[in-house]
Amino acid sequence: MRRDQRPNAPTVRLRRGTAVAVSLLAVVGLTLTAGPAAARDAGNGEAPLGGISWRADLSTPTTDASNVSRTDSGLRLRDPGLGPASSRSARGQGTVVLPVRVLDRAVDLVTPHLEATVPAGAGVAVDVRGRDGLGRWTEWREARDDAPALLPRAVTRVQTRIVLTSAPNGTAPTVSALRLSAELGDTPKRAEAAEAFTTSVYATREGLVGGTTANGHVIVPNDHFVALPSRRGLSPKGSGQYSVRVCGPVRCETAPVWDVGPWNTRDDYWNPSSVRETFKDLPQGRPEAQAAYQNGYNGGLDGSGRRVLNPAGIDLADGTFYNVGLNDNGWVTVTYLWTGTGAPTKSFPTWGTAVNIRQQPTAASTRVAQLPGPTTVRVQCQVHGQLVEADGHSNDAWSYLPDYGGYISNIFIDVSDSWLPGVPNC
Repeated sequence: MRRDQRPNAPTVRLRRGTAVAVSLLAVVGLTLTAGPAAARDAGNGEAPLGGISWRADLSTPTTDASNVSRTDSGLRLRDPGLGPASSRSARGQGTVVLPVRVLDRAVDLVTPHLEATVPAGAGVAVDVRGRDGLGRWTEWREARDDAPALLPRAVTRVQTRIVLTSAPNGTAPTVSALRLSAELGDTPKRAEAAEAFTTSVYATREGLVGGTTANGHVIVPNDHFVALPSRRGLSPKGSGQYSVRVCGPVRCETAPVWDVGPWNTRDDYWNPSSVRETFKDLPQGRPEAQAAYQNGYNGGLDGSGRRVLNPAGIDLADGTFYNVGLNDNGWVTVTYLWTGTGAPTKSFPTWGTAVNIRQQPTAASTRVAQLPGPTTVRVQCQVHGQLVEADGHSNDAWSYLPDYGGYISNIFIDVSDSWLPGVPNC
């Protein structure tokens, strides 16, 4: 809202001695001083924003675990020889997905502090993902104590997945404790494409009935799921949180990602090179196995040193394979549905200092971030929320800021319209 105009919706114009409506303090949680328009935190009992840390509870049973058992010493592999079906690896692997942690502030950088015994050749990985104020999950990102996971947008809910891998000789790691710390980084925010990424890849039939997928699903005849060569898009067991739309010669099918493979396990080729986990010199949409098979990339080997015998970038469970019209391995068109934002963003300036951003479009909601001063923000959508009244004007519009994981009252958007032009409803 421009401070030098007085449209039908509110502007906040303050003069020495002007009385400001109490409802603004209640809704936005700010105090407005006399003199030029200014806003400061009201000292309403909210703790200063900053980093946050918590200890993961590894003792509580969870149904979202695969090939992992809890012992007095910690988490261990139940069967060190059992690995994900599609990867066809001799090394055992198990996963535990921990409950969602609800935070009282927005974060996009997560660092694990792991206590584990890891024999030579074995491994423990900590993956994290976040859920934003619109209910969307980010991709999983591996986090290390020397390399925090940078999520693509700010979130207020964080989930952790622990992945244990045995050594080639069968020795397995033990995880005894895990603490995590998180903060909202000051790195430039990443622009996101509005449409989900689509490309053509070579598909193979997974088969392997009776085998176990990377998320713990036991494969049955005529099953419907897919495997991709990265854990970044792996759905928890029984869910379709990360799904693809596969179009073959006859029809299309939407199927969940339940396994990791074929060939590679760290090749998120659907991501731009700037954030791709490995093989960053390959263009987006080109699997490493395809480049190795067709062009001799990496000496014709996959990431584990195996000779690549086909250019596959996706494995299809039997039911999905035949349903899309394949009778033999072949090319399909795949859309990676979680990669789209669903809406573009528009940038607007804000005004005021210490302006609070809320988890929901209401002052009763948790404050998740704060703008210290005038800032250019990206707005994804807007909603009608709690009414804000000030200086004889009112406005119930709030804008969602994906870079901060919350909502700001449109009173503090420095434009003339109370409902932002060109910005859709949330």
